Amino acid sequence: HMLTDKYNKYDGIININYINTNNSNDKYLKIDKRLYEMLEYGIKYYDITNGLININIGNITDVWKKYRDNKSGIPTYDELKNSGEIDINQIVLLDKYRMLNNKPNIDLGAISKGYTTEIVGNYLESIGINKYIINAGGNVKVGEHYKGEKYKIGVQSPIDISKTIDIVKKNNTSVVMSGDYIRNYEYDGVLYSHIIDPNTLFPANNIKSVCVVTENSGLADVLSTALFLMDIDDGKKFISDFDDVEVLWYTNDNKIIKTDGFNYNE
Repeated sequence: HMLTDKYNKYDGIININYINTNNSNDKYLKIDKRLYEMLEYGIKYYDITNGLININIGNITDVWKKYRDNKSGIPTYDELKNSGEIDINQIVLLDKYRMLNNKPNIDLGAISKGYTTEIVGNYLESIGINKYIINAGGNVKVGEHYKGEKYKIGVQSPIDISKTIDIVKKNNTSVVMSGDYIRNYEYDGVLYSHIIDPNTLFPANNIKSVCVVTENSGLADVLSTALFLMDIDDGKKFISDFDDVEVLWYTNDNKIIKTDGFNYNE
């Protein structure tokens, strides 16, 4: 968490906050190998998602966070457009875990939880622990079931988070959700989510939530965010390029749409 923290500095650690806000004249920054690899991962998925996953969107998310925290009003397009650069090419990674110190505004919110969850799962398996549950809040990764059964993982309702709308019965998988039901605020009768479309600079409102099921938690996190930013038809075309990915969409008119294999293991 300290490495990816956008809002706090920590002694002796060059983290995202330091990268975004430092005033040093150093041409390069030497960063932790783990953070370097996460930045590489984010840049990779910028290309794969045609820019929908943009880890240099921090200038925009900062503006929206201010309005969300105040729960009052929304920014104008000009305010967002003038808040700063969001070009992914501002993040320049060099050899030996260095990066150019050219003041990007990085926000790893779209990738960090799933990416880290996958690392933890891989570590557990590397030391011989194959029966586990990792619950990172909206992001669940499981190994083998301790009783030799199948895990039953509930898909949370975006309307009533105390209820489920489906159940995934599967082992050795990840289940990740993105939606407008967390970290949101309402203004003038409109609900604004925390997931920002880099093309419009505004929160997406195509659907209420999306659930992705696939083995790799990092991929599931990336895909759930990207799919939340697409309409459902575009989302279906997009995921056709990926193997062993199943999706459940919850629409704005309270309908559930699933890929054919979503409940295959039942």
